[in-house]
Amino acid sequence: MAAQRAYTTHPLVLRRVTVRGVHQVTPKMRRVVLGGEELAAFTRDGTGHPAFAAPGFDDHIKLILAADGDVHAALPAQLPHGIEWTPAEHRLTRDYTPRRVDTQAGELHLDFVVHGDGPAEAWSAAAREGDELWFVGPKSSLRLPERLDWIQLVGDETALPAIGRFLDERPLDAPAHVLVTVSDESARQELALREGDTVTWVVAEPGDAAALEAAVRALPVEGGEGYVWAAAESRALLPVRRYLQRERKLPKDRLNVTGYWHREEAPASAPEAEASAGTVAAPGPARIPSPLPWLVARAALQLGVVDAVADAPGLSAEALATRLGVSGPGIGVLLPLLSSYGVVVGADDGASGLRLGTGLRLGTGLRLGTGLRLGPAGEELLDEHEREEYTGHEAELLLALTHLAPALRDGGSPWRLASGGTLHETVAQDAERYGELVEECEQLVFLLGGLTADPLWESIGTCLLTGPGSASVAAALDDAGRRPRLRVAEDAVPVTVLRGHVPAPDRIDWTAGPADVAVAAKALAHRTDEEAALLLTRLAGWTRTAVLVEASRPDGLSPHAAEAALHAYAATGSPLRDSAAIAALAHRSGWEVERTIALGWGTEATVLRRA
Repeated sequence: MAAQRAYTTHPLVLRRVTVRGVHQVTPKMRRVVLGGEELAAFTRDGTGHPAFAAPGFDDHIKLILAADGDVHAALPAQLPHGIEWTPAEHRLTRDYTPRRVDTQAGELHLDFVVHGDGPAEAWSAAAREGDELWFVGPKSSLRLPERLDWIQLVGDETALPAIGRFLDERPLDAPAHVLVTVSDESARQELALREGDTVTWVVAEPGDAAALEAAVRALPVEGGEGYVWAAAESRALLPVRRYLQRERKLPKDRLNVTGYWHREEAPASAPEAEASAGTVAAPGPARIPSPLPWLVARAALQLGVVDAVADAPGLSAEALATRLGVSGPGIGVLLPLLSSYGVVVGADDGASGLRLGTGLRLGTGLRLGTGLRLGPAGEELLDEHEREEYTGHEAELLLALTHLAPALRDGGSPWRLASGGTLHETVAQDAERYGELVEECEQLVFLLGGLTADPLWESIGTCLLTGPGSASVAAALDDAGRRPRLRVAEDAVPVTVLRGHVPAPDRIDWTAGPADVAVAAKALAHRTDEEAALLLTRLAGWTRTAVLVEASRPDGLSPHAAEAALHAYAATGSPLRDSAAIAALAHRSGWEVERTIALGWGTEATVLRRA
């Protein structure tokens, strides 16, 4: 298994602070000093919450604002051990990195880039002493490797708070090589450099990908054990990520590239807008979007077009066809569309098209003389998370929806009609697909504090785990200091995958058997009702107490919340199961619902006892 970055999780707490001062750091950066009793440990509505902690230099907190000015209507619900993002029409959220945390003074410093627009910058421009601000977080802190010979810190002006905090606090004793792009010389700041450090300032327009890439490539490549941290505009980082991963071949645990903001583009033409959509787009006022761009992008990834052009810029269409083992006419069909969607581009030789050795002329949408290179959409498709929308588990669910009408008419799941078997049957035999489910469940570790703090663990000696979220449950129990004996009830292929995702696999008994409690973590989400009832019946043979961890309603912060029920139906033939549906499955299998623990983000833990 590839090395993974390590994080420390924190309880999610909604906090209110007030402005204590506003200072102009540079003409391009404004600092707001915040303070208040809720930065210390405090109690709200009878529930105690820990003091604010943001130990990582690049931690981020989520500021909560409101487009209509009614911020209280936009606030999430505070749970005893988490946050529930209830729907709020006018809620605006923005992530910011604390520049300084002064626990002695009870102060938090936030720096805002002065650019003239945006809700957070507008709030900071109007901020006056005594004004309130609500925020949540951080949810986690990045843990850097313990021994490093050097670290590179790369970013634009939005990254300066994190870079400045790193240099002030020095979380590791290694030379720091800093590169910052700024829009103007006046944005340069004094940084706490030490002997052996270097700093490079580059003047470039915000979001200038070419300038950022060129500056990163110009940095010296040092030997020894190193680490690169980069934060800037999301699209501007794409070529930087490609360079660091593909050319410098930095492993995942030695690299952290994070998009801090998104440049607002002018409204794209219909094909370009659709090409970036990995989920069902809301229909516009005139027409329903075509699925063609999505299908073309998917084909390009499956054939290896994007990777081939990334690895060998300048390929001719004919050479690309040969490299991929695709016919000339086949490439001739694909490339003009990929060009119109911004996946590939080429140098214009003044001709109306490119003639392949096969005699096929490409359409006028592609005018390539010296070869192919990736366009903006192609750069985005190099990102592993972006391409999952076209080739991963979500993409397969989307394709299964071609059978939505007959599934709705005759019953059953679209997945079963598309593949001939249930989704559970598929993933139980496919390590790659099950691995995708396990990785999707990694976010559970931020939500499980409400479960691991529950009194039920005080009498637990043995815990039986099942479901793709098992690795996250094991990690959460470990973080909470809970040390029950763990065993796993899964088929052979899922067991192999889970072994690669838990930190200490030898501590776990990988055979099913009796336990004081069973935790099924996202085990029902890929099962039909019949398969879910069968699993619950099996668990009854091993324990008298079970906990089901499932998403029971859409995440109120997600822009695609309305699609959650459709995705669930594609997978199982049932809409997203709410608390009542989960209780019905439990009763059907001889269990009684004892109580429900709200974990946040639409996820609940349902505690069951044998009737």
